[in-house]
Amino acid sequence: MSDKLRIGIIGGGRIGRVHAINLNRVAGVDVRILADPFANADLEAFCQEQNIPSVTKDYKEILADSEIDAVLICSPTDTHASITREAAKAGKHIFCEKPLDPEPDVIRETLEVVREAGVVFQIGFNRRFDHNFRGIRQVVDQGKVGDVHVVKITSRDPEPPNPEYVAVSGGLFMDMAIHDFDMARYLAGSEVERVHAAGAVLVDPAIGEAGDIDTAVVTLWFANGALGVIDNSRKAAYGYDQRAEVFGSAGAASSENDGASTVRISGADGVVAEKPLYFFLERYAESFAQEMREFAEAVRTGTAAPCGPNDALQSVLIARAAKESLQTGRPVAVERA
Repeated sequence: MSDKLRIGIIGGGRIGRVHAINLNRVAGVDVRILADPFANADLEAFCQEQNIPSVTKDYKEILADSEIDAVLICSPTDTHASITREAAKAGKHIFCEKPLDPEPDVIRETLEVVREAGVVFQIGFNRRFDHNFRGIRQVVDQGKVGDVHVVKITSRDPEPPNPEYVAVSGGLFMDMAIHDFDMARYLAGSEVERVHAAGAVLVDPAIGEAGDIDTAVVTLWFANGALGVIDNSRKAAYGYDQRAEVFGSAGAASSENDGASTVRISGADGVVAEKPLYFFLERYAESFAQEMREFAEAVRTGTAAPCGPNDALQSVLIARAAKESLQTGRPVAVERA
């Protein structure tokens, strides 16, 4: 590896561009090329602005380039696993957006290729790098809440996706709550053994017609004996609602929403505060940046990524169990890795 970590990005959509901007702010990182089958003048202009010297429509050019050390896979979900396998065989370190694949066996096969190649692999659960959630985890690790008894997560989007997206996304548990399943494991410091999911269509009837739900409550049983509760909604009228609490034998640690400011105005008529930040790119701007910094550091040092292969698998196993529980109305054991 040269003095600089040379990176290629596969996928020039919204998240690929976010990562490109953040990587350009990491010392010792050089984004050399961006690939997208629909590359156009707009993408070329973006790359010029970000000093990315090359744009291609064929991601295989990135994998064939011996000077590229690592790749970011920000392409559509149904390409994640196949491109990950190709990248590993090409000897590239890999950051892949979630989920790696909806099918556990495909994930296992892909991760075995990664293991055999001996490359760094990181899955894109950016919320682990958020200052609020990381702060809770640090308090838990320090023993300040004692033994963990209950993990509570609230995760609500400001606006529902369009039904066309829902029809191909894998559903609420796979495209939205999967972040919360990973966060629950992260905050509890334990694997999930069993789930019980309840759901409804309360936001948009078109989502139900597309075969999904838009509101859910999931109960979790952890291997360490703790319990968890996650509530999800596709629409919170007041903004992007992202809160968590860990309650234990010695106390509790919780986080509130980030807003434009923390100013609260108190008067005779009541107390007024800012609404939560509305869009996930605003709410998690710094976590996306930190995610890239830590991926680069893992590649440079040859250490395990902070969110690695097992995290890619476990989140999908929980999501599938939640979907089965919703369909059957019964608690479902999470498949063993």
